[in-house]
Amino acid sequence: QIQLVESGGGSVQAGGSLRLSCASSTDIILTYCMAWFRQAPGKEREGVATLDSDGTTTYTASAKGRFTISKDNAKYTLYLQMSNLKPEDTATYYCAAAPVCASYDSDAYNYWGQGTQVTVSS
Repeated sequence: QIQLVESGGGSVQAGGSLRLSCASSTDIILTYCMAWFRQAPGKEREGVATLDSDGTTTYTASAKGRFTISKDNAKYTLYLQMSNLKPEDTATYYCAAAPVCASYDSDAYNYWGQGTQVTVSS
């Protein structure tokens, strides 16, 4: 059974950093497109970054220059390093996996974690 488990969320002040982790129960991380999404209260889920199996990365405008997506294949773990955090980054962050990278269409992602909360105070 494929499971994705996020961790690393917390509360930080604006300008701070956090590193989110997403541990996979299988080697799906080696062959699938992995992504981070987030959802703020009262808002729709939105994409943050993707990491294809060939190492290609994409970032949405809000994440570019501040966030870095990466993975450790040996640990079956996906990461999101977030720096210079802003209050508008406050959200529940989810990792997800899809057979192929399909932009940020959440319907294309088959597997989801339970989410980890990130709160950024001003």
